[in-house]
Amino acid sequence: MTVQITLNERHQKILQATVKHYIATAEPVGSKTLINEYDFSISSATIRNVLGKLEKAGFLYQPYTSAGRIPSDSGYRAYVDQLINIKNSVKFPFNKFVDSSIKNSYGRYEILFQKITNILADLSGCIALITLPQIASNILYHLQLLRVADDKIMLVMVIDNYQTESILLETNQLKIPHDDNFNDVIDRELEILSNFLNHKLKGEFITKISNLDWSELNEDFYIYADFINNLLTKIKTNYRLSNATPILIQGFSKLVQQPEFSHIEQVKILLNLLEKEQDQLLPLVFNVTDIDHSSSEVNIRIGSENPLESMQFCSLISAYYYQGEYPAGSVGIIGPTRMAYEETIALVQSTANYLSQTL
Repeated sequence: MTVQITLNERHQKILQATVKHYIATAEPVGSKTLINEYDFSISSATIRNVLGKLEKAGFLYQPYTSAGRIPSDSGYRAYVDQLINIKNSVKFPFNKFVDSSIKNSYGRYEILFQKITNILADLSGCIALITLPQIASNILYHLQLLRVADDKIMLVMVIDNYQTESILLETNQLKIPHDDNFNDVIDRELEILSNFLNHKLKGEFITKISNLDWSELNEDFYIYADFINNLLTKIKTNYRLSNATPILIQGFSKLVQQPEFSHIEQVKILLNLLEKEQDQLLPLVFNVTDIDHSSSEVNIRIGSENPLESMQFCSLISAYYYQGEYPAGSVGIIGPTRMAYEETIALVQSTANYLSQTL
């Protein structure tokens, strides 16, 4: 049974020392180790008492009887949230690792990003993930609703790079009575709806349009509320399916050298995810239909916080990189939950900043 406690200063210092020592050594941490290697002006018995309380609270656990303690996912989460200062951490000097061969790759994005992914894997000793940039193709420029058959409507969209997308709809979704004047009426209504939607949607991110406020629909358009909502959902779904973002992945061989990956079944599960199930991995690092365009924070998923079972013995740290104000892609690192969080967070953020400056 887990006991709720508030971490006081002593709890925090001992938890921080335990996490840092385990990250460095991969060995369970006991009171003697903490006394010998950290400047605690308290007795070994007091430290053992605090370790016991931290274990009961779910921050630590013993892998076997009489062993030292190991941080749990909750312990790592407390360490990240309360015991290190991410915003004030020293930024990783990523620029000094960028040689002339990379700088000469500008304009050839895939080559440039592949090289940077390799550098990120080498520096982190973990799996590096970078999604290729989605350059200026996410803002709606124009749309038109057209009747293409008695029972079919086509939505044609022009994105801001003049790429076109089309979606086929059923005329019965408009709920217009089917009489002798049906075709004339529906053509007129589609023109009115097209003008209205252009007025409301032009210049908006496609990934955010279904979150717009439609409460000001007047009586003339209120009867089309369901049609508009269904249309916007189809736009987002169609855009997501037609704009699958490639993920560059490097560093798997480095990760499997970590002691946490000594079990071959874990390695197989993770390798299968990276090679064959990238469609499941992508939403964790760059969800094109659910991006907060104002967010610049690093996202940290620790162990069981990952929704994919195949990732629940790993931690994933990721951040968006930008083209102007638009999130164009994501940088991520997958490693064991026993990860050097402070350094890895700084590395991910510095890489994302570098890519933003490059774009």
